[in-house]
Amino acid sequence: MLSLQQKFALQQKLSPQQIQYQKLLQLNTFALEQRIKTELELNPILEEVLDEELELKEEEETPEDSLDTEDDYDSSADEFEIEDYMNDVDIDNDRLNRSRDDEQTQPIAPQRTTLREQLVEQLNMLDLSDEEVIIGENIIGSLDRDGYFKADLKKIIKELKLFEEIDVTLEQGEKVLSIIQTLEPVGIGARDLQECLLIQIRNSSYDPYYSYLAEKILSDFYKEFVNKRFDIIEKEMNLTRTTLRSTLDLIQKLNPKPGEGNIDGVESNQITPDFLIEKVENNYIVTLNDKSMPSVTISQTYLEMIDSNKRRRKMNERDKETHKFLREKFESAKWFIASIQQRRNTLMKIMRAILEKQYHFFESGPKHLKPMIYKDIADEIGMDISTISRVVNGKYVQSPQGIHELKYFFSEGLTTDSGDDISNKHIKELIKEIIESESKKSPYSDEKISKMLQDKGIHIARRTVAKYREQLRLPVARLRKEL
Repeated sequence: MLSLQQKFALQQKLSPQQIQYQKLLQLNTFALEQRIKTELELNPILEEVLDEELELKEEEETPEDSLDTEDDYDSSADEFEIEDYMNDVDIDNDRLNRSRDDEQTQPIAPQRTTLREQLVEQLNMLDLSDEEVIIGENIIGSLDRDGYFKADLKKIIKELKLFEEIDVTLEQGEKVLSIIQTLEPVGIGARDLQECLLIQIRNSSYDPYYSYLAEKILSDFYKEFVNKRFDIIEKEMNLTRTTLRSTLDLIQKLNPKPGEGNIDGVESNQITPDFLIEKVENNYIVTLNDKSMPSVTISQTYLEMIDSNKRRRKMNERDKETHKFLREKFESAKWFIASIQQRRNTLMKIMRAILEKQYHFFESGPKHLKPMIYKDIADEIGMDISTISRVVNGKYVQSPQGIHELKYFFSEGLTTDSGDDISNKHIKELIKEIIESESKKSPYSDEKISKMLQDKGIHIARRTVAKYREQLRLPVARLRKEL
């Protein structure tokens, strides 16, 4: 039997403005710049103001008389008063979305060709047949991010025959692969680390004698070399300790990752910081690194068009449609500018709170980083944890201590025997220092490092030491051993 029931429930729904604000909040400086340029293309009500116009506006700073907008048109549905934007000097673009400080900004790296593109260019300069160039391009396209060729050459040749309908052989493929391996950087296209190092040795200009010894070690004693069984190598090759050390030093100069882990990228270490922190006398000044950001404002021309339509006592259907379109674009532009300003205020509030909480880090370095979680900042500034997460992710700050991702300042920790709170990043720094200061003839085990930290009042288990060591990309004790 059917029955009617009333049910009350509270639901939280985000408005379009809130959704837009949250999306802008997640963007870093470069991404926001692109987003603003896109919005300028999509919304005719928005316009970019050039720096010369900004200077002129700042010099004038004289408000005009407001327009009389009384008419017979029903404007009760207008959510924003257009007149507020017709003559309001506060709309001056860079006050809304750019820092007015004269700090220097970190330039974005100019666009350059990727390593993969450079390899194709080198390939095309060689005396190869059209078929061999096609093979080479396919091999280069199959390299992994470190520059290694781990694809199946037979499969590539088969696909070229089938889909490209070219007559190529596996022998041609092997020939082209060998040629690619001698392009710059030498060793690119190797199938594994051993082959990569051997290619570099065979194409190097190092001392012939030590090059010969290095090649022999990599060819005949590679397993012993990888596992650092130097005593076996020394005995089997009948080398003195000095000669072996010099040969190993030569091998250490070779590049194990010719693709640098970024074969499709350029300037992988180039970061545009979102914040700049400078120390002026005894105070730290926080600024947003947004000088390259386009300054946007409401177009006066389109505002006048809207106002002109409103003044008409009678509008035909086309005029009404035009007015409705312009009103929607005006509201969208207003929300967009407001969201940018709100984003800016939120970012500055969070960055200042991080600076205050981690003041000793900015003063004295990583050893003074305190344990801190998102909730600490959220409680401090009265914002939701999700907002902190959106701001922190993917954004960087440049300070006297270098460039750091904001996530760097958040970490859990523990309390030492002395009652001090210490972050896990500080513990990692201590582990790194211990390993750097150890005797390479007898490196410390993870258990030994754990006991050394416990002697300092930091109680940490061996498995935790192992986890932090791996995160620092430091090998186990056996592999840290040197002659």
